[in-house]
Amino acid sequence: MSDDTIRLVTIGRILRRRWRLLAVLAVVGALVGYGSSVLVFPPRYTASASVLLPGLWEERELLTQVDIATSSAVVDRAADTLGWKGVSGVELQSQVSAKAADGNIIKISGTADTPERAQRLSDQVAQQFVTFAAQIAGGSADPAVATETEALQKKMAETNRRITDLANAANPGQTVESVQARTELEKLRTSLQDAMKKLEEANPATNKASMVVMGPSPRPTGAAAPTRMQLIVGGALLFFLLGVIGHLAAARVSRRLRTEPGIAAALGSALLGTVDVPGERRADRPESRGRRARIRRLLGVDTRWDIPTPQRSGDEADRRIRYQRVCARLREQLPAPRRLLVVVPEGDEVARRAAGQLVAEAKSDPLLRVVEVSVDRPIVPDRNTESGALVVLSAGSWTAEELVGIAEACADGRHEVVGIVVAAAVRSGPTRTADLPSDGRTPGLPSDEATLTFAVRGHATGGSA
Repeated sequence: MSDDTIRLVTIGRILRRRWRLLAVLAVVGALVGYGSSVLVFPPRYTASASVLLPGLWEERELLTQVDIATSSAVVDRAADTLGWKGVSGVELQSQVSAKAADGNIIKISGTADTPERAQRLSDQVAQQFVTFAAQIAGGSADPAVATETEALQKKMAETNRRITDLANAANPGQTVESVQARTELEKLRTSLQDAMKKLEEANPATNKASMVVMGPSPRPTGAAAPTRMQLIVGGALLFFLLGVIGHLAAARVSRRLRTEPGIAAALGSALLGTVDVPGERRADRPESRGRRARIRRLLGVDTRWDIPTPQRSGDEADRRIRYQRVCARLREQLPAPRRLLVVVPEGDEVARRAAGQLVAEAKSDPLLRVVEVSVDRPIVPDRNTESGALVVLSAGSWTAEELVGIAEACADGRHEVVGIVVAAAVRSGPTRTADLPSDGRTPGLPSDEATLTFAVRGHATGGSA
């Protein structure tokens, strides 16, 4: 697994064999998302008010108005008008946003913890923006210029009235001079009116300052993103994905030996023969006791997920032939009396059953004695009459350090490792042969354990005790 490319079949195997654990992780993620929605991201509501800008506006001018709408001058006025306790303009500025829309419309949005406050905030900011923009357009940044403009308008209005008085005082139609005077006064009035009209058109307050708030903002009916449901679903999905990625990462960095050369190198011996052992059903497996074991069974982590789906094997006759060949090789390699200590790592159920079947097929030649050795602190019985040790184990279950520890324990007990048997999971074939016992079982195994088998691959090696 550590050297294989991650395939969809691997993801599917994780989902099938770890669905309980992944479901628990998803529930935990949902709870974390709910807690975040309460403590870190409480529900927030957003309302938007629209402000219409009549006239012709360039894009850069609209962007300038957007900046004005969210400026501190506008937001501070809105904060003073709202009068919310403990809420300043600086805090409100982070809750107000604006953007330019099509049709010379600026949308001003306000975000608050309730729909009512969000509506009031957006409406108030929009109103203050229109008022502030009108003040800027109607006045001038320079007070002197504003004063001069206002004085000029008053002077022109006074001049217009003086012309009217002079025209009325002239004797209409009495003399040629009076007619000419009245004509000249009317021309002067027309020129003065044209100048006043041009002055008004040049004033920004007459063509761009008449902004209009397009009604009150609609009260929001739902919370703004991220909503509580989004956080819950996102937390569940995140924890689920982390669970899958964690399984893949653990398999990628796993140091368990899965190849025969690596196992042989760790134990300092060679692989010996091939055997098959019928697999047992889950209900027949020995169950550990205690709270921790019950939790592992409940979550489904008491079985390996990274073991590939067993391949189909031959019938029971083929399996018995493999056992007999292994025993024959042991007879050829070892001198009489052939007594061997079969060492099985503790907890390796596949290897334990393979060793039991091998003992049954040996028929006391060679005479095999099975011992289970703890991989944490391996201790092998001292050599008595045995000619050596035969290690039986399954692939992909133990690291090189653990196997080196077993080899050293055998050496401490003065046992030479004469061979290794490696077990791998396979499915049994449907056919049965007539040379089997009357109950149709492989000797030494229960009758209801014929759904899975475990194949052991290896090569015979020379050596003596």
